Amino acid sequence: MVADVLPLEVEDFLTWLASEKGRATTTLSAYRRDITTFVGWLTKHQLSLSEADTRDLAKYIAFLRDKGRAPATVARATVAVRSLYRFLAIEGVLPEDPTAALDVPKVPKGLPRALAESQIEALLASPVGVSPLAKRDRAILEVLYGGGLRISELVGMSLGDIDIDASLMRVLGKGSRERIVPIGRLALAALIDWLGSSGRAVLSPETWASREAETAVFLNARGGRLSRQGAWLVVRSHGDNVGLGPELTPHVLRHSCATHMLNHGADIRTVQELLGHISITSTQRYTLVSQQVLRDVYDSAHPRAQL
Repeated sequence: MVADVLPLEVEDFLTWLASEKGRATTTLSAYRRDITTFVGWLTKHQLSLSEADTRDLAKYIAFLRDKGRAPATVARATVAVRSLYRFLAIEGVLPEDPTAALDVPKVPKGLPRALAESQIEALLASPVGVSPLAKRDRAILEVLYGGGLRISELVGMSLGDIDIDASLMRVLGKGSRERIVPIGRLALAALIDWLGSSGRAVLSPETWASREAETAVFLNARGGRLSRQGAWLVVRSHGDNVGLGPELTPHVLRHSCATHMLNHGADIRTVQELLGHISITSTQRYTLVSQQVLRDVYDSAHPRAQL
């Protein structure tokens, strides 16, 4: 069996996730990738979904670890496989769930990484020139950092989601949850420049390939809607340009936005609303970073801190 051709019961499971559970497109794509890898591993070991038992599944998790996959990646893959088998057992496709006794690997909870404000300034100054792509890249970086957006939220925005007059943008987050995010002065200026006649209009084709492309805020060089990978490459290329290298990812800009706002006195509830966190617990992680900044400043500035 070709690894990319999934069994019918897997396709049924993915359809169920979309139609019954309402999972987001990005979540469905992640499940499909993880289960495709798992099915490929089963095929290599001459096993089918119904033949694999708990020991086989434990071996698969060990295989992922041995390949050097990050703990979060292994945990996500385990959740995908467990969800699949739970579905198959509930639907009566399998007599029992072989993953019932399988633990999800623990993921160490590290503090979010944030760039220094001087690094952010260098990054935002990286796109130079007046070409359409330079204008686009400036707007991408300013909006990602200024609004604390996820990369999927950025590329998913359509023209109707931007209110230039009110300096607001409508963002669809995880689970299609909508929030309204303010657009800062510099991000607004970059957006206006990009959406003008010498920016987005230059990349617009004479005939749009689809309505999806025609309404996109951010386009690729061929006039289509910019993909998550395309936006990621924009961030990485400018990060490389200013010497940040692998230290920079789109999510680091989101972390940096939250951390810098808290450092400058923002209320944690305001940051929670901005980032679209359902639980305040997710936002509280950033306060630990800010407290460390406070500790460092105190130790270096107070005359009796180091006596």
